[in-house]
Amino acid sequence: MYQDLEGKVVVITGASTGLGKAMAERFGQEKCKVVINYYSSKDNVQEIIDSIEKSGGEASAIQGDVTKEEDIKRLIDHAVSTYGSLDVMINNAGIENEVPSEKLSLDDWNKVINTNLTGQFLGCREAIDYMVEHDIKGAIINMSSVHEVIPWPHFVHYAASKGGVKLMTETLALEFAPRGIRVNSIAPGAIDTPINAEKFKDPDKKKGVLELIPIGYIGKPEEIAACAAWLASKEASYVTGLTLFADGGMTQYPGFQAGRG
Repeated sequence: MYQDLEGKVVVITGASTGLGKAMAERFGQEKCKVVINYYSSKDNVQEIIDSIEKSGGEASAIQGDVTKEEDIKRLIDHAVSTYGSLDVMINNAGIENEVPSEKLSLDDWNKVINTNLTGQFLGCREAIDYMVEHDIKGAIINMSSVHEVIPWPHFVHYAASKGGVKLMTETLALEFAPRGIRVNSIAPGAIDTPINAEKFKDPDKKKGVLELIPIGYIGKPEEIAACAAWLASKEASYVTGLTLFADGGMTQYPGFQAGRG
């Protein structure tokens, strides 16, 4: 736990499930004031709010589409009007779908780029604008992926979006370091989330994924949430422009493990 996080206002996009849910609950354990953004279904939102409040934090939820400027502005306004400030912005909302690149429609390309890259840019822009105006030395955390460095056939739109997140994060980190605003990203590997559940049900597919992970197991959402808490805390006060890979070694060329190659 990081005592300096207590009472901080944290906004998390795509926080009703998966990694977003785990991060919301972790910041609840840190006794933060958490704004949960969800896109459509709010089925488990109250459950997350209850969990955060039980941990000693505060929470509220707001619907919004991260690809729409007005929704992102409304999200920031909600955080400020409800809790009085904004200290941490986590741009987590993202989508993916598998399509052979030669069959990829412009519509599918735009949907992924608009959510994963443009949506994160809008979240960064609005949060940084508020922080600059109010002289807040805040933290921005973007959600990238191992596929910002690992090519991924049939997911060219996804890989392109995450490559964009990498340089967007680094550029914003450089631009706003003099204002005390830190901008970092987390790049998860294979994590046991609902988006991956169907794949991991297949024993052969799961075995194939495990062969790519030197540490030998599929990651848990709570392990990504722990990275986010550290990056938001004063323990990471000298860290900006970083992509923190939380991937069990997936980006370390696992094919060469045990001296192969």
